[in-house]
Formats: sequence, structure tokens, C-alpha cells
Amino acid sequence: MKTNIRKFVIQKHSKAGQVHWDLMLEAAQVLETYRLALPPEKLFKQITTAVRISDHSLKFLTYQGTVNKGTGTVEIAETGTYQLLSQNAGSRQLQLDGKILKGKFTLTRIDAENWQFGRP
Repeated sequence: MKTNIRKFVIQKHSKAGQVHWDLMLEAAQVLETYRLALPPEKLFKQITTAVRISDHSLKFLTYQGTVNKGTGTVEIAETGTYQLLSQNAGSRQLQLDGKILKGKFTLTRIDAENWQFGRP
């Protein structure tokens, strides 16, 4: 059994008519979170900006409902497991095994908060 398999989720956030997606990767008792502009089904063909935002609680692996004091909602758009295949200061290669996203994906650092997410 491989011990480096962890969970991930992509949540669809809706607030005041605007939508974005948060990629959350289980790591050290928190969810490392990246805000994405594209939904999971578009990530096979396009690279998107992934803005690193604050870590989230592990409860968000399964949470759906209201957020931001009732001004927004979240729903799970994708879920599964991942393995961290490699990483350095500017790049992380992940093997995703989700309902939609399957295969290798890369997070590549642009600057302190901005990354790109997509297929290598």
C-alpha cells in the first residue's frame, strides 16, 4: 500500500453571480488551496492560473453548503486522490485519480502567489 496517496477536492464557489473553483490538496492536516478560473472538465485541454490562497480545514474535503456568512455557496465539482510525484521550488507534479481528472498535472510557480495548473 502506498502511503503518499492523499485526497483532493475541487469546489465550485458561487457568490453574487460570480463563479470560481478552488483546488484543495490534502497536506499536513490542512488543505493547501489554489483558486482556479476554470472548471475541472476544461483542465485537460487548457492551462489556468492557480492563485495560492489560505489553507483550509480538512472538513472542506466533503463540505457543501453556504460560506462567507451566507453570501456564497460551495459544491463539490471533483474529488479523488493524488500522489505528489515530484516537487522543487518552482514546480509540483501530481498524479490525480478523480472522477473527472485522471493523469499527470503540474503546478508551476509564476511568482509568490500565482501558479499555473494543467497537463504537463
